[in-house]
Amino acid sequence: MTEPPAADPVIAQPVPAEARRERLLALVAEEGFVRVSDASEVFGVSGVTLRSDLSALEAAGALRRVHGGAMAVRGGGRESPVEATAERDAEVKRAIGRRAAALVSGGSSILLDVGSTTLAVARALVERTELTGLTVITNGLSLALALEPAIPRFTVVVTGGTLRPLQHSLVNPLAAQTLAGLHVDLAILGCNGIDEDGRVTNLNLPEAEVKRAMLAASDTRMLVADGSKAGQRHLGLIAGLGEFGTLVTGGAGADALRAPAAAAGTRLVVADGRVPPP
Repeated sequence: MTEPPAADPVIAQPVPAEARRERLLALVAEEGFVRVSDASEVFGVSGVTLRSDLSALEAAGALRRVHGGAMAVRGGGRESPVEATAERDAEVKRAIGRRAAALVSGGSSILLDVGSTTLAVARALVERTELTGLTVITNGLSLALALEPAIPRFTVVVTGGTLRPLQHSLVNPLAAQTLAGLHVDLAILGCNGIDEDGRVTNLNLPEAEVKRAMLAASDTRMLVADGSKAGQRHLGLIAGLGEFGTLVTGGAGADALRAPAAAAGTRLVVADGRVPPP
């Protein structure tokens, strides 16, 4: 009797580097310390690849390399709930939100990113009672709820996606699929860092991926970030500052963003009314 042919072996699909590093960082945060040998087995990659991942995470300030593995950085590279970050420099963020909202035209379509500063933009848009015919697409559940009082003046669209805690954000899978079918007038994004070389970065990789999709779906782009983001660099690269036509900022540290903005050709708007030095 002829035996049936053996089934083809199932070959596991490799996990993309960004997703693997996000999971690796979560493991370090949970355990406090991971060994290279243990983590390479968990993720099914070589020790060389795993060490490369740890080096990238250490360069972003997300963890600290030690002999044989890596350990968590106390108080560093960790997300806080959006409710907590909204309370930090709340007056500055409100000023940034109002200045950014003043640049939005009625009858336009905008993408509004997740975050505490973009949440201030959402609230400021609602305050503009003369603003009508605005379509706002967001991946932030908190932002959608903040925009709800403006309906029917506004049309509020929430992307699909997988819910992340802390930021109440919707990310891949599915979020980018929604954005891929859109073409909007303006994207308003937040970030966690803008370094001296004009690299705009984010703490976590899934949200950085969605931010990049938002940039690709928009005609013009605005970045909103308080001065504390100046000089900061994190793991998830969003884009170069030159991808944004306008940067709205304010508060302590805002002047440090003047040079990167000038080098990138990005208009700098200071929300507290100060005029940046020439």
